[in-house]
Amino acid sequence: MTGRTMLRAGTLLSLPVVLSGCVAAALIPVAASSTAIATSRLKGKAPARGEATPVDAERRGATEPQTARIVPGAIRLPPPDGVTPMPVALPRTDVPETMQYLYGSGEAAAASIQAYRSLQRYINDWKVYGRPGKARQVVISDSGSLNAPQFEPCGPKPPAVVLDIDETALLNLGYEADAARRGEGYNEGRWKRWEETGAEKVVAVPGAKAALDAARAAGIAVVFNSNRGKETAAQTEAALNHAGLGPAKHGSTLWLKGDDGGGSGKDDRRWAIASGYCIIALVGDQLGDFSDLFNDPKLSPSTRRALAASPAIAGLWGAGWFVLPNPVYGTALKGGADDIFPVDTRWSDPAEEKR
Repeated sequence: MTGRTMLRAGTLLSLPVVLSGCVAAALIPVAASSTAIATSRLKGKAPARGEATPVDAERRGATEPQTARIVPGAIRLPPPDGVTPMPVALPRTDVPETMQYLYGSGEAAAASIQAYRSLQRYINDWKVYGRPGKARQVVISDSGSLNAPQFEPCGPKPPAVVLDIDETALLNLGYEADAARRGEGYNEGRWKRWEETGAEKVVAVPGAKAALDAARAAGIAVVFNSNRGKETAAQTEAALNHAGLGPAKHGSTLWLKGDDGGGSGKDDRRWAIASGYCIIALVGDQLGDFSDLFNDPKLSPSTRRALAASPAIAGLWGAGWFVLPNPVYGTALKGGADDIFPVDTRWSDPAEEKR
């Protein structure tokens, strides 16, 4: 993932479009941004896990009366008179709707399985119909742009699938449960401590294990490219192994923030991986997991959306690029009402207009 912005339910439309420290104009046309995306070596990188972001909406229901919930199995020490102790009562915490969806809903599980099954079918087709020595990378080259993407030939390099980790391969249930309990946004220090100690509190994203097992069985390498810190590489390897998604080895099949000497942008790492592998598929939950070009701060949300759906890019989704749902945090959660809802699609209830 390429960004972390904890957004609570019911707050999206109240936020301004925050780009480069100012409020961006709504509905910037795609053509106006073509010069801004000519090269993928961007100076400005998107915020990521490990970097604070400027948007942190208030938790819904924070002013509601607090009741108590009983935690099964949690008990106080027995009192002197030997009376059976009551379960510990903790303050009730409302789980944000975005977390309810991603971490608790069948719909999110189904969407994730659907994405990974699409990846499996793509891998199978690639093994049957792919032309060894004539394949091309699915990573946009340094000379390409979102309007005119360029892809380098693979040559004899072995094939690989490259994917993000957090909320793409792993669900960080322990960290998010703690965040929901606190009702707070992202905390850099707490996230680092989570990387260091939370390896056994994660689970695999539904569908991920089957797809990655199938890739390895087909002779296709699985390489992780994450913005987790390289200082906690051993713990990240352990988390992937705990979820059944390993093995992953830092420096070969695990690339982390700081490995390329840069920040949270992933293109340099992708190009480094592509120097040794033919990357036939990219998997992620943020557009920055596919190209840093999407994180150009000059792009408004509407322009970014239009680029993702443009003819030059649209053909990659499900055919080399595979995206997972993540409404909880990240670069997708930007935009005010004027940018999200085009003026020509506005509707007013006729019953209200007659009043």
